[in-house]
Amino acid sequence: MSAGTAPRDFVEPAYHRRSLGDVVPAVASALGLADALRVESPTDLDLPTAPSYVVFLVDGLGAELLDRYAHAAPFLSGLAVGQRPATAGVPSTTATSLTSLGTGLTPGTHGLVGFTSRVPGTDRLLNHLFWDKRVDPVEWQPNPTAFSRLAAAGATVSVVNKREFRGSGLTTAAHRGATFVGADRVGERIAAVVAAARHTPSLTYVYDGDLDWTGHRYGVASSHWLQQLAMVDHEAEQLRESLPDQTRLLVVADHGMVDSPAHARVDVDEHPELRDGVALLGGEARFRHLYCSGGAVADVCATWTGFLGDRADVIVRDEAVARGWFGEAAPGMLPRIGDVVVAAHSDLGVFSSVDFGYETTLIGLHGSLTADEMLIPMLVC
Repeated sequence: MSAGTAPRDFVEPAYHRRSLGDVVPAVASALGLADALRVESPTDLDLPTAPSYVVFLVDGLGAELLDRYAHAAPFLSGLAVGQRPATAGVPSTTATSLTSLGTGLTPGTHGLVGFTSRVPGTDRLLNHLFWDKRVDPVEWQPNPTAFSRLAAAGATVSVVNKREFRGSGLTTAAHRGATFVGADRVGERIAAVVAAARHTPSLTYVYDGDLDWTGHRYGVASSHWLQQLAMVDHEAEQLRESLPDQTRLLVVADHGMVDSPAHARVDVDEHPELRDGVALLGGEARFRHLYCSGGAVADVCATWTGFLGDRADVIVRDEAVARGWFGEAAPGMLPRIGDVVVAAHSDLGVFSSVDFGYETTLIGLHGSLTADEMLIPMLVC
């Protein structure tokens, strides 16, 4: 396969056209503040002009899932009629996506290139959701955020999220420059969003992570997930009804999800040859970063390719960058990407019971480039 092409069941990220990282630039244009961000304007995301915008991000709500289970979400699925999906970035995982949203940058530029990635020059992984106090999030993600640039241009920019996320490493890296409003319950969140959206011009970002948690725990084919989807649908409808008519609501997601059954799982610790030449295993089950010992890259790539066959794309870092998976890749960010990356097809999950025991308890997974993971709703009302 030549560089720049994708496998037939993979969806390439639509950076600078219609991706999650293009949301804030598009909102800035709709608010009349396009010049504030100094980033490339998206070519396929033209939002209606409005004095204020609310961006409601539902963690784990893939566009394919919304279409498949439309009966459980009549409000959102009704909005989806005639509105084309967008894409997440690569990997299709929360920390990467939330940082793309907040910065307006591609993963290769902002540097949060996975659930976990190597801290260059060390033998440690940084978990971008739980962070590490030894790593300064402003140094790790040094670019000014799109939120901060929009605020500097005179817009009121607010982040409404659970109180526990205030001042976290990920919040600082991805969303600094916005006013943080802590709100733990749905009603509290809606009230906070309505209050923030009264300001003009304004962008209010609100996050709901319960659907993603439910999918990880029970799977997207479960009654638990469908019930949670119905609750999210009601939340979105109530939010729309509570907002002023002139405020636009934009519902998006950070990624979708696939269920990985037992027969589709590989535990690298049961296959010692998969550890040969691998100094550090990172990423997550659907998108692994393999950090190799010196001189071992070619052998590691060959071993993993031979073992997984057509169940995954196993490629070296340079090819992943050439395909455009991470968008523009700043030289300083390249060492955070695995020497070899493993992107799963179908429902494969690549686990390590030794290094990532908790992951083995999950049913729903994400991170790779399949349509179920990459395509996200882009619903404006």
